[in-house]
Amino acid sequence: MSDDDDRHNDDGDTSLATKTKPKTKRPPLYKVMLLNDDYTPMEFVVLVLERFFSIGHAQATEIMLTVHKKGLAVVGVFPHEVAETKVNQVMDFARRQQHPLQCTMEKE
Repeated sequence: MSDDDDRHNDDGDTSLATKTKPKTKRPPLYKVMLLNDDYTPMEFVVLVLERFFSIGHAQATEIMLTVHKKGLAVVGVFPHEVAETKVNQVMDFARRQQHPLQCTMEKE
């Protein structure tokens, strides 16, 4: 027996094994929103936007004004776990600072 016999399988099968990648479905996204109230200082809302959503000061001020004038604003769109975490972080921070700021999420 030669070395070639060990390296080649001569069973006559010339088909290639192909792997099909399963198509993964994108996770549903959720809008995170801040709601207006009459007690939370505007500066605190800007701080929340900067700290928890990594939004620059100028854009955070614009979003805060939208919340103030329209009653709510979408501050980001995230997968469920990320959105839930952000809502919890904002709500905990607001409570610790004794502000009634509300943050919610809903499916996009």
